[in-house]
Amino acid sequence: MDTLKKAVISTMAGALVLAGYTAGRVLQPERAQAASIEPLGDPAPANGAVRSLPSFAALAGQVSPAVVSIKVVAVQKAVQQGMAPDAFGDEPPSHGFRMPFPAPPPGGFKRQGAGSGFLVRDDGLILTNNHVVEDAKEITVTLSDQSEYTAKVIGRDPKTDLAVLKIEPKGTLPVVKLGDSDALRVGEWVMAIGNPFGLSETVTAGIVSAKGRVIGAGPYDNFIQTDASINPGNSGGPLFNERGEAIGINSAIYSQSGGNVGIGFAIPINVAKSLLPELESKGSVTRGWLGVSIQKITPDLAQSMELDDSHGALVADVTNDGPADKAGVKRGDVIVKYDGKKVLESSALPAMVAASPVGKTVALEIVRKGTTKTIDVEIAKLQEQTAEDDDATPQKGKWGLALREVRPEERDRMGLKKGEGVVVADVQPDSPAADAGVQQGDVILQVNQTAVSSAEEVKEQAAKVTGDKPLLLLLRRGEGDSRFAALKAK
Repeated sequence: MDTLKKAVISTMAGALVLAGYTAGRVLQPERAQAASIEPLGDPAPANGAVRSLPSFAALAGQVSPAVVSIKVVAVQKAVQQGMAPDAFGDEPPSHGFRMPFPAPPPGGFKRQGAGSGFLVRDDGLILTNNHVVEDAKEITVTLSDQSEYTAKVIGRDPKTDLAVLKIEPKGTLPVVKLGDSDALRVGEWVMAIGNPFGLSETVTAGIVSAKGRVIGAGPYDNFIQTDASINPGNSGGPLFNERGEAIGINSAIYSQSGGNVGIGFAIPINVAKSLLPELESKGSVTRGWLGVSIQKITPDLAQSMELDDSHGALVADVTNDGPADKAGVKRGDVIVKYDGKKVLESSALPAMVAASPVGKTVALEIVRKGTTKTIDVEIAKLQEQTAEDDDATPQKGKWGLALREVRPEERDRMGLKKGEGVVVADVQPDSPAADAGVQQGDVILQVNQTAVSSAEEVKEQAAKVTGDKPLLLLLRRGEGDSRFAALKAK
């Protein structure tokens, strides 16, 4: 893991607030009025002279009413292994987000957290980070007038760290005007409002340091980098341009100490705008799936593969029976164009595929052993966890397990045979499964030394356990990593 990934601190994981209880990237939202706002400072003089530094006083006063504080009661889960791969079948990146808390016990424990969000519609629709409300059992939203509401999660997308909440207001609410993050330029002034370290409605300002940053937080990284102070507790709050438009959602910081060092990251607002309708209507996002693992092409790789340059995405692996495999894509191919668009960086391809409609046939231009050819691929649906799956709680019965079938990409990644095993979808805290160290993502291969291939078979075998006899499970946790666990009923 490189230095950057080790040092990137998630505000989700980092909010040790003054009282010592705020956790994670939980942030407080901002509030903004829909009225137009004049640009900050004096316009640039015609003679090219440098204008005076801007004052953010008027802007802060106008937009802050639409920022909200979010408090959650959640179950803090243990760090899980065996997570689902991304849209390309890759292992999820180790992004180095650090959690300044003791390691939670298997199954997790309850925690309180606080974060930020902002109103995007006057009927109570709120945009925030997924990590602010992930695993939340209770969510309380406080407005600038100190009125409190119980909020409901209506949509979450862990892959982009976005979440949509809804409250039922007593009247019309102020809202944040959404800008165009694509039009944002490096060097522009920006302002953040949030709840760092539990200090509500804190305003900080700086400039856009860079765009399109990839920090290893997920398969669709495309962050705005800013030197506006962002600290634990700012997660989910808005990043404004000089016109009072939200152009980003504060999400993470780079730090070796846990505090701000002048490098923060925000999700571009255009990402949120494109996903908001589906998150509101369906609770989750439908994405296209190609079924390949990809990697960056280094100059040395380009030379050894006789490529003209380092552009494109190198196919490191192909998922069996996936769309790419069926179309004839092979390991070692370099994807240089996707659906007519150049693939300049390997990191750009996941978002291209994810945005493709399921069932669409797209043309892949590939380079194979120095020869360029075009392959047509029919994009499939990425099978990922939905909001309904997230809300489902484990069985509160004898063992504390929630189960689901093994997905094809998981079977390939973990070296499982067809019809082998059942995935642990969740573990009830303080249950026999949690006490025995069973984790979400584990695959149950055997129950009482009998092979299982479905959730029903697991239940049938578990029902045979009588008295105080433990339930014996054989678990797979990654390829080649199998272990037994004995669950003792309470």
